[in-house]
Amino acid sequence: MRELSLNVLDIAQNSITAGAKRIRILIREDRQRNLLQIRVEDDGCGMTPEQVKQVCDPFYTSRTTRKVGLGVPLFKMAAEMTGGSFRIDSVRDAGTKVDAEFCTDHVDMIPLGDINSTVILLIRCNPCLDFEFRRRIGEEELSLDTALLRGELGENIPLNDADVLQWIAEYLEQETRRLLSGAQSTPAAAPQTS
Repeated sequence: MRELSLNVLDIAQNSITAGAKRIRILIREDRQRNLLQIRVEDDGCGMTPEQVKQVCDPFYTSRTTRKVGLGVPLFKMAAEMTGGSFRIDSVRDAGTKVDAEFCTDHVDMIPLGDINSTVILLIRCNPCLDFEFRRRIGEEELSLDTALLRGELGENIPLNDADVLQWIAEYLEQETRRLLSGAQSTPAAAPQTS
C-alpha cells in the first residue's frame, strides 16, 4: 500500500468483520527518536493463538469473498522493512490489538498519508460503532471519541449526518495543524444540526 493510513483502514475493517463495537486507533510520533507507532485495538471476537499465527500468512483469510488476505501481512512487512516491529495480541471473545512500529528515517518508510480521511470514512460507513482516535506528536495530542460525541448529539442525530461529518473533518484538520505546528489551541464547539 502506498500509505499507512490505508493499512489502518484494512486492519480496522478486520475489526469490524470480527464484530467489534469499539475500535481504538492510536498513532504516536516521536520525531527525536524517528519512530512512528500505530496501534489498532478492538473488542471483537478475538482469535485463537493458532489464528494469530495464520493471520500473517497472505494465503490465509477468513473471508469467503477472496482466497488471500494481504492486509496484515503488508502492514507487518511495511513495519519490518523500516527496521521496526509488528505484533498481534488477541484473546478469544475479548478482542485484538495490532501494534506496528516504524523507523521513520529509513529509506523504505511509507508515508502515514491521510489518516484523518481514514477515520472519517470509518465513521461514515459504520455510524453505530464507536471509534476512538488519538494522535500524539511529542507532548501534543489530538483526541476524538465518537462515544463522547454521540452523548453530546443525543440519540436522534447519527454520526454519519452530513453536518456531524463536516464538524469531525474540520476538527481533525484544525487539531492536526496544531499538532504539526506544536501550537496550543482550544477544541472546537460540538456540531449543531437542524
